[in-house]
Amino acid sequence: MALRPIVDNALPVAPERPKKHLQVVSVPLQKQSEVGVNDENKAPLPPSNSPIDYISSDNLKPISDPESKIQGLIERLDSKDWTNVCESLNNVRRFALYHSSLLLPFLEKVMSVVVKSMKNPRSALIKTSIMASSDIFYAFGDHLLDSISDAFDNLLLQLLLKASQDKKFVCEEADKALNAMVKSMTPLPLLSKLKPYVSHVNLRIRAKAAISISNFVSKMGLEGMDEFGLVSLVQVAADLLNDRLPEAREAARRIVISVYEAYTGNEEQKQEEWQSFCQSSLPPIHVHSVVKITSSSN
Repeated sequence: MALRPIVDNALPVAPERPKKHLQVVSVPLQKQSEVGVNDENKAPLPPSNSPIDYISSDNLKPISDPESKIQGLIERLDSKDWTNVCESLNNVRRFALYHSSLLLPFLEKVMSVVVKSMKNPRSALIKTSIMASSDIFYAFGDHLLDSISDAFDNLLLQLLLKASQDKKFVCEEADKALNAMVKSMTPLPLLSKLKPYVSHVNLRIRAKAAISISNFVSKMGLEGMDEFGLVSLVQVAADLLNDRLPEAREAARRIVISVYEAYTGNEEQKQEEWQSFCQSSLPPIHVHSVVKITSSSN
């Protein structure tokens, strides 16, 4: 049998397909300044279409026709749109600074909104509410303690919490609000409000409360300290001298020095009286720490 030609036994070869060339399209990278950087130590910028603005108290203006706008303010505070709430809180600040008598009947409602806004996850709303609390302190002062104590207690706790957070811009604003509180209120009733927080389980809250107390005590005379309780003040300071946070320890030292200077009047003959007072008011281990601080301050 004759063999077929070799060419007949070869498999047909398919024509080679043309190679595809990948086309590389260069996509320009966004500049870093155009990308939202997640930096918790910077106040977040609101969206470009957002009306939210952080206005300092000095730049706030009075409200035109405030009598007709006060009711609308309260309604807008209940808005489910957080931008409307921010805008309304800024108007609360304007009412507090320029039309406080109109805001007074609604103050408890306003305080509850401020506290609620501080608990909101939106940073813009948190900061605006803290700024509002500062202006409310300056406008109403001790009245906040007299008429709406529950609302004030809730506000004080939230400010101490916010001042203890890791977000720098929130802490700074809350510290400003606590300083406004100290400047605008008489010491005795507020010291009573602050005292429980120096024993709080949260060490940062303890430190912030201690700082506020030390700021109060530094501007009190001996008579005011006596009225609150010299023994109580020294005991508060002594308990904080060994606190874990240096801020609390430093605040405790300032309290001790303020009480010491008021008690002795920087008179040498009263040094022994001071030591006797400490020995009768404190455990021996605390006496040594307190006397050491006052001795080194001379």
